[in-house]
Amino acid sequence: MSTETFEFQVEARQLLRLMIHSVYSNKDVFLRELVSNASDALDKLRLAALRDDAPGADVSDLHIELETDKDARTLTVRDNGIGMSYDEVTRLIGTIANSGTAKFLEELREAKDAAGADGLIGQFGVGFYSAFMVADEVTLVTRHAGETQGTRWTSKGEGTYTLERLDDAPQGTAVTLHLKPADSDNQLHDYTSAWKIKEIVKRYSDFITWPVRLVPEPGDDAAGAREAETLNSMKALWARPRDEVSEDEYHELYKHIGHDWRDPLETIRLQAEGTFEYQALLFVPAHAPHDLFTQGYQRGVQLYVKRVFIMDDCEELLPPYLRFVKGVVDAQDLSLNVSREILQQDRHIRMIQRRLTKKVLSTVKDLRTSAPDRYATFWREFGAVLKEGLVTDSENRDAILAACSFASTHDADEPTSLKSYVERMKDGQDDIYYMTGESRRAIEDSPHMEAFRAKGVEVLLLTDAVDEVWVDAVGEYEGRTLRSVAKGEIDLSGTEDEKSDAEKEKQGEEYAGLLGWMTQHLGQDVKEVRLSSRLTVSPACVVSDAGELTPALENMYRAMGQEVPGAKRILELNPEHQLVRTLNRAWTDRADRTGLTETAELLHALAVFAEGGRPKEPARFVQLMADRLERTV
Repeated sequence: MSTETFEFQVEARQLLRLMIHSVYSNKDVFLRELVSNASDALDKLRLAALRDDAPGADVSDLHIELETDKDARTLTVRDNGIGMSYDEVTRLIGTIANSGTAKFLEELREAKDAAGADGLIGQFGVGFYSAFMVADEVTLVTRHAGETQGTRWTSKGEGTYTLERLDDAPQGTAVTLHLKPADSDNQLHDYTSAWKIKEIVKRYSDFITWPVRLVPEPGDDAAGAREAETLNSMKALWARPRDEVSEDEYHELYKHIGHDWRDPLETIRLQAEGTFEYQALLFVPAHAPHDLFTQGYQRGVQLYVKRVFIMDDCEELLPPYLRFVKGVVDAQDLSLNVSREILQQDRHIRMIQRRLTKKVLSTVKDLRTSAPDRYATFWREFGAVLKEGLVTDSENRDAILAACSFASTHDADEPTSLKSYVERMKDGQDDIYYMTGESRRAIEDSPHMEAFRAKGVEVLLLTDAVDEVWVDAVGEYEGRTLRSVAKGEIDLSGTEDEKSDAEKEKQGEEYAGLLGWMTQHLGQDVKEVRLSSRLTVSPACVVSDAGELTPALENMYRAMGQEVPGAKRILELNPEHQLVRTLNRAWTDRADRTGLTETAELLHALAVFAEGGRPKEPARFVQLMADRLERTV
């Protein structure tokens, strides 16, 4: 048959030149693209056969073959799918008029590095041309199913290509690459090597529907006795009905993608149909990885498009506070190998993220009642990171709160939900009380807790670093204000055993002189000295004003490099404590109050120690204590 030579369009020549000069950092993607094209061709043939649109087509053994020849340095990707007619080859391969070449080149020029450029291949449908990254010459032989004549397309990527009609072409498409010499410096591997072919197929094409077979190397003495080896598992568990997949199979997949030797804590399946179809198979690990809170932690789930692997850690599919979730998302309508920049702007990706987030949060919430032991494990391992979402994700804040639990004074062992806390609130109690600290023991021993413990008012005990932040971000729950027992003035007037207003007023007048004097003498360290309604045992405590940062939060900001002005605290005195009563009488009776100044300093330092802090001048405190002890021995 006659052979005709054609010239590529100007833009196509530019594209080929870029391919040949190794713009892309990961040249392995060429095989993924060719296998994906072959898989699409098999899908189309199966559909055509169902519609009776391909009379005479053989659909008995649809598959993809990979054949290498080390001596000739060729790699052939062959399928027995729908194939192409002469006109289709001219339109789709010869001119690439429908592949958006101009826009592709524009995006490519804007790409800042090779990795960014690598993410553009599949987006513009130019995957076939990625073959020129690794080949000096490409030959395509194809015949459309149901037709009798085939077509051969050949090009060296130098601006021209040839077309020839064939009488004896098999059904489907075969792409033969005449490979360039291996060059490790340019990441150009030996693609006639069986282990390299297996590695690429396993990574990118393991779950596609059709078998990908590696044909034995010509000249192998055992080749005649060996059958072609199937390289892919074809076990896309997310695409199979749940009742056809065992828990062991799910667990094996999790261990493979999660790099974990333990079984997952929970398996989550999700399937969306309609205008935008995707399937998700997610796993909640049973243990938090050691680097979960480090800056370089690799988060995200694997992204597939029609079972073809696209991205290992796709951060755009789940928010950072769900970074512990592992799994697979397989979208039907995304372009192959879309870049991260495109994913951030894709409305479908944002839609998937919202749906996956809600599904994970609802699953965790349901675990509380359906599997309390597993929920307890989840909260122990991932509660702190989940609470980050209370700060960063206002859209899902209610759902996150519903999935959260908190230690409280109600039960020493069992945490509580905010809903349960509200249901147990005492008559007359308007606020949800909490306290933050380094440990449960430290909080329970804090002077701030004394009145709440004495009156049986429940307090949430928050010990994670993020607790200092989210309580301010959330602010309230079901109309109830979240109020720290260590900030502002506490009003427990709605509870029993509370003093009358007249008694409070009388007591205030009795201590007014002492409070004013101490405020003056401790003015460098405290904002105010006042009587306390939260102390029943301790003589004094320090609290923050209602709208100010706690010392722990100040230290957190400074650790992140954000300088914040230190706020003066408030010193509260327990008017019922014998030390405070004695101090007030001494202040009233003595004309010379020099010695009382040291007592006031010690009282303030003891209050700072009681909450786990340290005095501004530890040496001064030690000196005063030594002098006092010396006088009492």
